[in-house]
Amino acid sequence: MLKGNLCPDGALIKVAGLKALTFTGPALVFENEEDCMAVVRERTYAAGAVIIIRHEGQKRAGYARDARGDGSYIWPGMGEKVALLTDGRFSGATRGMCIGHISPEAAVGGPLALVQNGDTIRIDAADGTMNVVLSDQELAARRAQWRPAAARL
Repeated sequence: MLKGNLCPDGALIKVAGLKALTFTGPALVFENEEDCMAVVRERTYAAGAVIIIRHEGQKRAGYARDARGDGSYIWPGMGEKVALLTDGRFSGATRGMCIGHISPEAAVGGPLALVQNGDTIRIDAADGTMNVVLSDQELAARRAQWRPAAARL
């Protein structure tokens, strides 16, 4: 279980098989899994990225979809070189640093909704923390500008 300014109500991480329990990198943000998969297929992401797929949790998707975080095609050969975060869930076959059930969800204005491309994300599974490196003032300013995404049909 992780806690921090990115997941004040918690998030789940599977640490079995991880070589490293910490990860820091720039956010690469997607509003849904389909948009993320297009970038993955084209391999236009870099080692060190923290890939964020938001709006996959129950509040917006209507159910918590399984993110395809098994490593077999999301990041072939990237293993522990990227991290994957979502407010959705994962199957039990995840590989690498995969974090799901981030709460509160982006759909209800959770901090995941406020993350922008390039923001630095710090994950420390040993300490049980996950944070976006932004000041409270910056988070408050972004929250003031936040609007809910349209519902999925």
